[in-house]
Amino acid sequence: MKNLDTVDLEARAEGQPERTLSLPWMRSLARFDKALRTQGMAERTRRAYGVDVSQLAEWASQNQREPAQLDYRALRRFAGVLSERGASKSTVARKLAAIRAFYRVMVQRGELEASPADLVASPKADHYLPAVLKAGHAADLLGGMPASTPLEARDRAIFELAYSAGLRAEELVNLDMHDLDVDAEQLRVHGKGGRTRVVPAGEHAWKALGAYTERARPALARGASKGGDRPPSRSEPALFLSKSGRRLSTSDLRRRLRVALRRASVQSGVTPHTLRHSFATHLLEGGADLRTIQELLGHASISTTQTYTRVESKRLKQAYARAHPRA
Repeated sequence: MKNLDTVDLEARAEGQPERTLSLPWMRSLARFDKALRTQGMAERTRRAYGVDVSQLAEWASQNQREPAQLDYRALRRFAGVLSERGASKSTVARKLAAIRAFYRVMVQRGELEASPADLVASPKADHYLPAVLKAGHAADLLGGMPASTPLEARDRAIFELAYSAGLRAEELVNLDMHDLDVDAEQLRVHGKGGRTRVVPAGEHAWKALGAYTERARPALARGASKGGDRPPSRSEPALFLSKSGRRLSTSDLRRRLRVALRRASVQSGVTPHTLRHSFATHLLEGGADLRTIQELLGHASISTTQTYTRVESKRLKQAYARAHPRA
């Protein structure tokens, strides 16, 4: 049997022939995917879990090890190989989370008495501080966005809403027209794990949304940006439409934000998620409590929201160092 520590996990990425999984692994992966569908897991997360466990399956198949034959020592070696291949701590932790879910399904099906993955500890993630725009820079970016064409009006509405309500890119593109409650100035957001929350949005966002939905969206639905004359699409419920009248993708959002950043001469490296981080940080600076921010962001755990306290702590330390005579 080959040494489990020396299997090349990146052969496919380097153009080598795709490895063949053993039949037991293929069957287990199919059952795992079916279980995740039954649980209602978001499609993007389900696909990511499948990719992560497939990597374990490739590694084990090369060494003639079936799913039920891997113990916690083998899984720990697999995590070690990932690290040796340059995977970050957060990547290793994510893959181990997928593997735990995989073995939970095996236990639930009665194929194993206990999960070996539960005995493998995830590496302690490095703390990082999310990139955040200063309030003035956010105002410059959004205030300087033109809105004279349907596409410009759409982009202005998207990014005003991203900053005003702290939405993820996927949440933005998944919004439908009926998710808006204009009278209450709030919207229904479909978040991770099938969780739905209702969040408010500010005056600037509603003004931009009003301009978009009243004039720009009907033009995009007609294909007016292409010079077309087809009737508005009544079957497309998406709030934000592409120039062909279809729902936008998250890659569309990132591309359009890069265009806006160049126009506004704002720092590079800003993503839609930067606007979400800025939303949370500016709320904290304004006195909002963590529980409120957690609910607005749709975090399942308060520990995720506590990242923003480190951002605020860093800012306070810098202010102290600049201002205190004995700092």
